[in-house]
Amino acid sequence: MKTQILLFMAAASLTLPACSQSTSDNATASTQTSPVETKEPNSNYKPAFAGQTRVAGVKSATNYEGRVLTEALKFPWGITSLPDGRLLITEREGAVRIVTPAGQVGDAITGLPKVNPSGQGGLLGIRVDPAFETNRMVYWVFSEPSPEGNVTAVAKGKLSADEKKMEGATVIYRATPAYKGNLHYGGRILIAPDGNLLISTGERSDLVTRPQAQSLNSGLGKVIRITKEGKPAPGNPFAGQAGARPELYSYGHRNVQSLALDPVTGDLWEAEFGPRGGDELNHIQPGKNYGWPTITYGIEYSGKKVGDAIQQKEGLEQPVYYWDPVVSPSGMTFYSSDRIPEWKNNLFIGSLSGMHLLRLIIRNDKVVGEERLLADQYQRFRDVTQGKDGALYAITDQGRLYRIDKK
Repeated sequence: MKTQILLFMAAASLTLPACSQSTSDNATASTQTSPVETKEPNSNYKPAFAGQTRVAGVKSATNYEGRVLTEALKFPWGITSLPDGRLLITEREGAVRIVTPAGQVGDAITGLPKVNPSGQGGLLGIRVDPAFETNRMVYWVFSEPSPEGNVTAVAKGKLSADEKKMEGATVIYRATPAYKGNLHYGGRILIAPDGNLLISTGERSDLVTRPQAQSLNSGLGKVIRITKEGKPAPGNPFAGQAGARPELYSYGHRNVQSLALDPVTGDLWEAEFGPRGGDELNHIQPGKNYGWPTITYGIEYSGKKVGDAIQQKEGLEQPVYYWDPVVSPSGMTFYSSDRIPEWKNNLFIGSLSGMHLLRLIIRNDKVVGEERLLADQYQRFRDVTQGKDGALYAITDQGRLYRIDKK
């Protein structure tokens, strides 16, 4: 389904030390290695098809480096580029800051709605409008407190000309029901080529809310597709269906902190946290059910089985790839730059518990190679984006901003 998402949407109308890794300067192609995962899995579950987990490792042939631009950020969560190449970064406790490619960190931008930063909540994913140079609009996701509990919320605002305030900040969508818990908010956001917003939510973790990932009348554990005004986007798969929310795009998700659009096909991909094992990479198709908590390749943190301990069921989608033990996949992006040709169209994912930047080679909807970059840095990589200069920029929970490019 190389063009399904595009067709569907069209139809719907300070200098710090650098770290590096290199091989021969003349090498141009990645070399194959043994699988990068060497630890024992948490379960004895078998993959549904060959190559669904622990594929062959690869090693970049290009002489590249990950250079630390700053360590002055405080729990950064989301990163995106401004048209002039500077970076807009959210900090989980509620600040948005502009950071230059040289690593100069600006003051906190004021005017944002209050966030609940407890647990896994706070100020989360962020994107700027494609027409930002003329309308200066910004869109972001955050955990919003209320008397009924917390929700994953989406807001928009106009960055003032002096870049000090978000003017007219307005909440445009809330993934209800609210819940008095502070885990599994999801929180990524994309602006699709058709101008609509794609939002990820979590099922809020607890056993009492977990089943809502399977409910079409809940905003939890979903990929949401809405307009820039927060309304259900035209052409969504459940529009007009009784008992189903019209903003839903896909369901059966656990905690989605990764969303990316393939720059060649326009297809939507997501990665989500499993419990103990069973992190997933999924190729998202509208209306499909991705299984949680009915099927999973993970087990409970206690060691018990999840539900009926099944991994396959008719009508439920299989992950393209899964990890056991977990890597804890957070923000991700496809690499479309020509700066490192062997990385072209590869998928890069921030790994939290794995403490590395994942590189996946995907061909014909299958992962055929996996590499772990910057593992010697021992950082929890929270998000990654491709900058206007073609390099990758990644943020870590420890407050670092990296520029990853050829040396």
